[in-house]
This record gives sequence, C-alpha cells and structure tokens, in this order.
Amino acid sequence: MSETRPHKDPTRTEQAPRSSSRHRSGRKKSAGRRLRIIPFGGLGEIGKNMMALECGDDIVIIDAGLMFPSEEMLGVDLLIPDFTYVLQNRDRVRGIVITHGHEDHIGALPYLLQALNVPVYASRFASRLIALELKQKASKLKPELHEVKAGERITLGSMAVEFFAVCHSIPDAMGLIVHTPLGTVVHTGDFKLDHTPVIGQPTDLHSLALLGTRQVLLLMSDSTYVELPGYTPSESMVAESLERIISDAPGRVIIATFSSLVSRLQQVLDIAAKNKRSVVVTGRSMEGIVKVAAESGYLTIPPNTVSKFEQIHNLPNDRVVILTTGTQGEPTSALVRMANKEHPQVRIIPGDTVIMSATPIPGNDELVSKTIDNLFRLGANVVYGSVSKVHVHGHGSEEELKTILNLVRPKYFVPVHGEYRHLARHAKLAQKMGVARDNVFVLNNGDVLELTESGGKVTGKVPAGDIVASGPMTGELDANMLRDRRLLSRDGVVVVTASYSPDNGTLIGVPEIVGKGFVDMRGNGELLRGAQDVVMAAVGRAHRTSKERSSLEAQMRDTLSGYFFSKTHRRPVVIPVVTGL
Repeated sequence: MSETRPHKDPTRTEQAPRSSSRHRSGRKKSAGRRLRIIPFGGLGEIGKNMMALECGDDIVIIDAGLMFPSEEMLGVDLLIPDFTYVLQNRDRVRGIVITHGHEDHIGALPYLLQALNVPVYASRFASRLIALELKQKASKLKPELHEVKAGERITLGSMAVEFFAVCHSIPDAMGLIVHTPLGTVVHTGDFKLDHTPVIGQPTDLHSLALLGTRQVLLLMSDSTYVELPGYTPSESMVAESLERIISDAPGRVIIATFSSLVSRLQQVLDIAAKNKRSVVVTGRSMEGIVKVAAESGYLTIPPNTVSKFEQIHNLPNDRVVILTTGTQGEPTSALVRMANKEHPQVRIIPGDTVIMSATPIPGNDELVSKTIDNLFRLGANVVYGSVSKVHVHGHGSEEELKTILNLVRPKYFVPVHGEYRHLARHAKLAQKMGVARDNVFVLNNGDVLELTESGGKVTGKVPAGDIVASGPMTGELDANMLRDRRLLSRDGVVVVTASYSPDNGTLIGVPEIVGKGFVDMRGNGELLRGAQDVVMAAVGRAHRTSKERSSLEAQMRDTLSGYFFSKTHRRPVVIPVVTGL
C-alpha cells in the first residue's frame, strides 16, 4: 500500500515559493487580467502534448511531447509540435512545467531546448527520464532542470504553479494548479482514480475538493478514455492474471509492455522471482528505464532475478521470462523483430507464451494485429486483449471524469489529451455536469482561447502544424515529400539516361534505363526495348524543337511514365538524366 501523506490546502504552501532564477519580478500588470490558453499539440490527436498559458508579459509552457508517425509517413522518425509562436516570444517564457515522464509529454524537449533556454520543472522520475532522453539523442544540452514534488509551489512571473499527485501508468505523475491574476486553472495531466496503486500515490482528490469550494476559473482534463463507461480497474488486479499465466506456462514467457509502466515491471519481476524464473530485459527503451528506475529507487529488483542472455541459454525454458518492448507493433521494437525472425538473440519457438500487456493506441491496431498473427504462425501462445486481464490502462473512464468535474466545479472547461471525438464527448459530459454550454470550449491545436473578466472566446490562431524529425534533422511536414515516398514504396523508381555528343549534339546510342523497386527491366527484354524506343522517339521530337536540357528531360519523364502505366498499370517515379549538352 502507498504511504498516506497529510493533505494540504492547495491555495497555501508551507515553503517559500521557488521562482525562476532568471525571472523573479512576479509582475502583475493590468494586462495580466487576460489569460490566453494556446495548445500546440495533443488536441485532436493522441500525443505531441504541449500547451502555453499566457498572462500579461508571462508565458508558462506545459509539457513538450512527441508523437510517433502513422505507417504511411515513410522515413519519418517522429513528429513534434511547431514551436514558432514560443520562439517568437522566447523572452516572455518563464519556464516549462512537466506533468509526467511519458514521451508524448517530454519527447520534444531535446528539440525545444536547443532554441529555448528556460528552466524546466519536473518530478524526480520525469527529470531522470528527461536526462535519459537527452543522452539517447546524443544531446550536449544541460538544461536548468529543477526537481519538484507534489504539494510544492513555484512562481513563474505573474503565475504560480502548484503540483498535485495523480495516479497514472508512470511514477511521479502530477497535475497542475496554476494561480493566475485572473483566477485558478487546474490541469489534470494524465490520470485515473486508482485507490490501490502498485507504486506511488492515489490521485489527490482532497486538494481538488478544497479547490472546488472556491471558484475555479478553468479546468483542463484528460479525455483519452471518456468513451469507456464506469471506472478504470486498479493496476493491482493485473498481478493475479500475470501470476496465473506465468506459473502455468510450459515454456518461456515473453512479456511485452510499455517500458515506462514501472508498476507492471515490478509485478513481473516479483512474480518471476516467486516462480524461480530468471528475467532478461531486451529493447533499448526497456533497458534504459529499468536501469533508471532501479537506480532511483522506483523499481526493486529481487536478488538474482535479472540475468543476461548468455546466462539463461543453459536454463530450461520454463525458468525464463523475457521482458520486452513492442506492444504497439513498432517496426524496430524487440517483439516485432522476434515476430519477424529478425531478433539477434530470441527466436520464437512452439511452447513460448507471449503476453501483450497493453492495449493498442488508436491508429496502431493494424500493426499490433499483424505482430500477433506472426507470433501465432511461429507457434507461440499469445495472450492479449481485455478478456485476458493482463492490462489496465492509465487513464480515467467516464465516471472518473465526472468525479473530477463534480469536485472542481469550474467556470470554464477545456477537454484535452484526446482525438477530436474524445474532446467532443468530454465537452458534452461537462455540460451534463453543470458547466454552462457557452463556457465549454473544444479547441484545435493552434487556437487561442482568451479568458477575461467579461467572458471567454477563441480570438485567433497560431502556427501549430506537425514538425517532422528524422534523426537530428527537423522540418515542416511536406505533403509532396510524403507523396513521393509513397510512390517510391509502391511503384519504385526508374532512372533513364540519354547521352548526347558534346561536339555535334547528336544522341549517342540508345538511352540507358535502370529500375529499382519496379519490374525487372533486364529480365523483361520486350518492356525494356519498348521503353527505349519511346524515349528515343520523344527526345528526337523534343530535340528538333529545343536543345534545352530541361525540355528534353521533361519529355522523357512524361513519355516514359505514360508508357509504363499503359504496360504495367504502375507509375514508377521516373528520373530523367541528360548528359553532354
């Protein structure tokens, strides 16, 4: 059971407020009577969470997360928010506050901090994950990183931010109480109401109830599982299912879960030790978080439980547990490589039990289904889905969202963290719970919601598109680039080279045509000869009217593209090259 701590009045603090080391003025100009809420990500999508609160001359940033690309975004590693507005107003940014350490809330920090030198405030565990994130990206940044605890209050310009404990699927998750000159803002962060958490504290309902006895200006609340009726089950119920499956498994047990779900990792380690099984950890993110969580005291590893691969190869299969990543079907994850027979150390064999201890994030269903199918084909017994009771999610369901609304009783309400249907449904729920319809705002990324003493309305929009990150490079999401990549992946590429004599400008020989990802040109002589004939005819016509290289290349591209489509019903990307002119 978690330690019981005395509750405090959220409008007071027992310690002197901590201020940003660069901005201690605490200015309260008359312009501060206007509060602007600007989401840069996380609204209408799952991931990329980032928001700004702007009051007078002061801006406070809440989270800076990433989102993983959809399957059709070929060559894109991840997506991050558009920081344009923040960087244009960098002199007014007083700090970044982090609700918790999931990548969809901290993953964009390495990119943001390259251009923005401001203090970052995060819990102990989130701070360690931020440091790990910077290390994995080979960043030399050393941000001004402050560890904060639930109940602590910091001052950032004209705003004061107080942190309160929430239960989520990661240790040290916190919600925010932001005291502004216009009124109090509550941001729940990601949360659920688990009264018996495996690790950490329950959500601090006492502080929220105290706030509700006063006038809360604005509530922003997690919307992810608003569609689910009832309550989210406690994490503690998973242990019984995991223990039954592991103890009954005839061979190796491979458990895939979120690497940041430390409470689940703890349960697996404890059950493995109880059943005298050795645990091997694989997957870069899993290995990193297990190390960080153990070193910082969030994860207790039973003696002689965690082993290396070379130590378990001589053990019977029924004495082995493999803890891995890959619950979302990520192509490079350890579990997917096992399912595709590409993992360097693990081959799936009949008798293996694979536990998918997670549910697919919206949009990943197809990837997860493909992974499960491949595991079954290799002879594994795969345990997955809600019926198996091997996973509970970390977000509140409908009744929990009602509880928060009933306790806080806000004047204004903005649903956050969810796809648009989640936000819309949460907005209707708030109206049923008594929030005036005109005071409920379903925002899109980039909308500027302005609250004043006379009311609230959306007054404008700032840049809030997707920024693509591929390795260390970032740039705007280019629809033409993605279209070209899709064409290349589907129909391949053909390079056609026509060489001309620099002396008299005549065509030398026949054009050379090479294809990649298209049909085998060398193995299809008729297609190759036909392609060469149409190109020679085209450049002959073009050369009579113009000797410009660009004109010849355009004629080659258009002619060859049309020819290939007529013969194969495919449109490869045609790259024409003219030399000698």
